[in-house]
Amino acid sequence: MKKIYSLIAFVAVVLTACQKQPVIPNSAPKHTPSLTLTLAAADYKILGDTSSYAYKSSAFMSDADAKVTIPLILAAKYPLVDDKSKAMVTFAIGTPTIKLADSTYSKVAYTLTNADYLLLPGNKFTDFSAAQILSWLPYKYTSPVANQLAVLTFNYYAGTTTVQTFSYLYLNGAWQQIYMLTPAQYTAVGHSSFNQFTSADAEANIYAYINAILKADLSVAAFAKVGDVKYVSFNYYVSSGKSTYQRVLPLAFDGTNWVTKSTNETLSFARTNGKWELDAAISYTLVKDDYTYIGTQTKAGSDAARANVAQYPDFNISAPTDATYWSDSDLNAALTAVLVNKFKATSNAGQKYIITYTVYSFGKTSNVAKTFVYDGSNFSISTQ
Repeated sequence: MKKIYSLIAFVAVVLTACQKQPVIPNSAPKHTPSLTLTLAAADYKILGDTSSYAYKSSAFMSDADAKVTIPLILAAKYPLVDDKSKAMVTFAIGTPTIKLADSTYSKVAYTLTNADYLLLPGNKFTDFSAAQILSWLPYKYTSPVANQLAVLTFNYYAGTTTVQTFSYLYLNGAWQQIYMLTPAQYTAVGHSSFNQFTSADAEANIYAYINAILKADLSVAAFAKVGDVKYVSFNYYVSSGKSTYQRVLPLAFDGTNWVTKSTNETLSFARTNGKWELDAAISYTLVKDDYTYIGTQTKAGSDAARANVAQYPDFNISAPTDATYWSDSDLNAALTAVLVNKFKATSNAGQKYIITYTVYSFGKTSNVAKTFVYDGSNFSISTQ
């Protein structure tokens, strides 16, 4: 019997050894002290909401929008980092861009016939209200493509019937009426001859004209909020090809003007209690290129001190009698120069920066940190 039990035990060991063991993934949180990320188009798509501004435009409408949304992206991209991990994220803020399926005026412009009105089920009249024309569009254009434009002239009923021309855009799977310039508005900006802009108009001037028109339109100005986007349809003539187009320009309201913009900003986020949150301060450690920049591109400190810091990536604070000595005020000037060079273009008022740099004192080097705050124009040492 003893031999039989031994044989059974031997077979069990062999079978166990031959069986492929399951791989247990390492799901333990990983500490990542510092992540640096520039959001790509695929990162904005992580949000999954195809109707959102960020998903459609690979940009945020505002800084406030970014602060709320970026933690969702970080949670999806880095689910296994632990608390105290930080991420410095560069992202885009701007208006969406749009490429029309076809902008040739003769192809997008259409005047409804009496038969067209009857395409809308249940309609017996040869005019449409604002709601009816939107309901009618899918019956006329049964297979629309993304960013298809329709400039429609029809009998418009709003208490009384008048002939009107409006622009409609097939955007993100649905038809919507968009803002269209009227003859009176072209006249207001000096383009009354043909009610259009032309290739002789500089792009910047066209943007300025439309901004002025939107600001003067009380139906728009009375309700405009920061981040609102208007898709503006206008007629455009290209003299070289003698061709007429209907262009669409998206503009965003920045609180004062309607603008087209695309800028990059940087914010710092930290993982706390299992969640990504906006970090109160951006942490940055000077690299060798920063010391070179201070030594060769600024006026901080003495000539000898700048030459020394460009050669050795540290600040000599050993003794004031040293030719290469950096005083506290000199250090502040040097660090401020780096902040201006690296962060001013993307900084928001109130943003704090914790800058870590290396000092040399009597033969030893060590790291020191200072906190600066940006007031919207300048960087200064934080007093908080």
